Amino acid sequence: MDPVSSTADAAPEAAIDIALREFDLVYSFIYSRVGNRADAEDLTQQVALKALPRLRDGWVQPAVRAYLFATARSVLASFWAGRGRLPQAELGDDIWVDGRGKELTAPPEAAAWVERTLGALPVHYRQVLELRFLRGYSLREVAQEMGKTVGGVKVMQLRALRAAAVVGQSR
Repeated sequence: MDPVSSTADAAPEAAIDIALREFDLVYSFIYSRVGNRADAEDLTQQVALKALPRLRDGWVQPAVRAYLFATARSVLASFWAGRGRLPQAELGDDIWVDGRGKELTAPPEAAAWVERTLGALPVHYRQVLELRFLRGYSLREVAQEMGKTVGGVKVMQLRALRAAAVVGQSR
């Protein structure tokens, strides 16, 4: 399909002028996909850098919009491929931290409260919380240690945290 206008009644408008008006929509589209303002702004800039030099005068507004959104989808695909589709909170999950796995030092009353709370939980809940939060294991390491899947560990961690919150409030 040729993106050049076929209507004779409208004066041709510069494609870049049309594109500049469309970037609010492109930003909204990208923000809805990444959920982070800084990333959305950066990715919108990448769309502008890729798309604006390739636009040709005489393209109608729907053609310019379609090209911008196609470019935005391409930029988003590159963005997610670079991140491996992991949520940002989990990106640093497998980074080794010096001292990880050693005993934590905490005020005695806090350590006693944690020990009492964990002691009241079922064994598998206690184990997942100790490995994740006291020893700093990643989800993958906990799954390997416990012989479970990563998804299973996530569910167990959530349930263990909820159970610990109930136990902790009663103590």
